[in-house]
Amino acid sequence: MLGPGCRPDGLGSRLSVTIVTCSRLLLLLSPSPSLFSLSPSLTSPVFISSYLGPISFPSPLSLTLPPLSPLLSSPFLFHSLLSAKRRKMADKILPQRIRELVPESQAYMDLLAFERKLDQTIMRKRVDIQEALKRPMKQKRKLRLYISNTFNPAKPDADDSDGSIASWELRVEGKLLDDPGKLKRKFSSFFKSLVIELDKDLYGPDNHLVEWHRTATTQETDGFQVKRPGDVSVRCTLLLMLDYQPPQFKLDPRLARLLGIHTQTRSCIIQALWQYVKTNKLQDSHDKEYINCDKYFQQIFDCPRLKFSEIPQRLTNLLLPPDPIVINHVISVDPNDQKKTACYDIDVEVEDPLKSQMSSFLLSTANQQEIASLDNKIHETIESINQLKIQRDFMLSFSRDPKGYIQDWLQSQSRDLKLMTDVVGNPEEERRAEFYHEPWSQEAVSRYFYCKVTCPGGGEGRSLLTTVYAYKLNYKKQRML
Repeated sequence: MLGPGCRPDGLGSRLSVTIVTCSRLLLLLSPSPSLFSLSPSLTSPVFISSYLGPISFPSPLSLTLPPLSPLLSSPFLFHSLLSAKRRKMADKILPQRIRELVPESQAYMDLLAFERKLDQTIMRKRVDIQEALKRPMKQKRKLRLYISNTFNPAKPDADDSDGSIASWELRVEGKLLDDPGKLKRKFSSFFKSLVIELDKDLYGPDNHLVEWHRTATTQETDGFQVKRPGDVSVRCTLLLMLDYQPPQFKLDPRLARLLGIHTQTRSCIIQALWQYVKTNKLQDSHDKEYINCDKYFQQIFDCPRLKFSEIPQRLTNLLLPPDPIVINHVISVDPNDQKKTACYDIDVEVEDPLKSQMSSFLLSTANQQEIASLDNKIHETIESINQLKIQRDFMLSFSRDPKGYIQDWLQSQSRDLKLMTDVVGNPEEERRAEFYHEPWSQEAVSRYFYCKVTCPGGGEGRSLLTTVYAYKLNYKKQRML
């Protein structure tokens, strides 16, 4: 009867696709029915959940499978070594001898090849996503700007000084149109600075400007509010500077006409310059590092020839801050004026929502544990199949020639024992008297005693049997030569 050490634990929780394949493998890997009978539950793939059950010999003989190696003799050590080594794709491959034995295993190999292709595709996509995240991913959106004002007339009977003086209040707010995001972006986050210029004649040269500039510690807000005393309508100018990320620059008018670009990032401007150089074949044919300037480049860069590496430095004087958005507004204090709110649509660039999804995909490890668990189950199943193949080969060899196989196996175990214990010679041969009646034995004994007489300390620790056996080996080598 097979011992419990031969029973693969956890086979009932294998992958569904592996269960069907492995069930066929285990059935065909089972030993010949002429030697022993199997449990009836083996006729269905469900037998995997309950395993093979006891394997009984029809005769009273009871056999326990011997260990094939010192590692296999210790299940704990064996499994600890297997779990310690790195799992590789090659560990999932069924050996050729099993595939030849079970043709249905080709279905599993096809799935393995498909998994390899799928892993390669996913890896390529991950690399593509990583490269895409290094570049700015922007979307053009509409930012609706609301400019409104209210007028608070003076109240003669007011107790405080604020109520006794007429004043107006200007509000600047905005929101993205059709914003699908759950988290609303603050209005001030779209701008680098905001300047409101009031009538200089009404508020003087020191109080006619209201400025807001972004700093590292700026707290984002949903709008701006300005309150001033006054009971007459005021003309004001709003200057809004967008916060471009990455920074954008306005090109020199000559360069803008040449490239057809008004405002763009530095990298896009350099790329457009290189495209112009290639289109007009301005690169030197002998020295690729130099650019031969045409008449337009000579006017812009003021040189007949320049290195391509000099372009970023020369562009510094040709790039200007982008133009601000200028809005003229009238702060009306007329109570009959119903149109006190003005709306303006501004084109802004926002982060592509796909970028956050791509980052989440790269950082996600939700499925990695499940995949690792399934891989471990596959590895355990393959190990169980390999062990069953070894058992099957053992049983088949034993059923064909029990006596010869047992003798071969005992000889193999004897050789392993000699290797493990460092035994010199052949104990089975040495215990027979014929061993010492061979021609070489007399001379070996003479040599032994000669060494003992001439070298009293040289032969210490060497037994007669060791000396005899060493001489026997030397004698056989000479006979072979």
